[in-house]
Amino acid sequence: MTKLKVDDQAPDFSGIDQNGKNISLSQFNGKPLVLFFYPKDDSKTCTNEACEFRDKYSSFVNAGADVIGISNDDPESHANFISKNSLPYTLISDKDGEIAKKYGVHKELLFFPGRTTFILNKDHKIIGTHSSLINASSHIQESLKAIDHLKGGTPVH
Repeated sequence: MTKLKVDDQAPDFSGIDQNGKNISLSQFNGKPLVLFFYPKDDSKTCTNEACEFRDKYSSFVNAGADVIGISNDDPESHANFISKNSLPYTLISDKDGEIAKKYGVHKELLFFPGRTTFILNKDHKIIGTHSSLINASSHIQESLKAIDHLKGGTPVH
């Protein structure tokens, strides 16, 4: 599948979170959302990205948005990652890669799972996307910019 882009409708998904609960996009209807796909719990770059989302989480919440991380790690790994790094948001296990496939997030550099962020408005239309395997910090910056633009209604490309 082709990677989703600005103005596409985000497809619904279902996955298991760190607590073993089934989570779907439709549970967040009426709420802006930042979905960040990342390669691996506990890797240096992914930990930095997750912790920066943690550190800026109140900015997202104050804007009315929520944050969800998605990787192929299992729920137990996610629970440990959250505990170790005091992450305040949900992590979803995409063990079989089905959610990533729906969003068009492909492996990068031949074998690394992709690092792509999608920013969704309250109707779950994509208002911003960002991909960068190496510069994880840019995902948070671009997400905050898109959420700020959301307040004004202007899409970010």
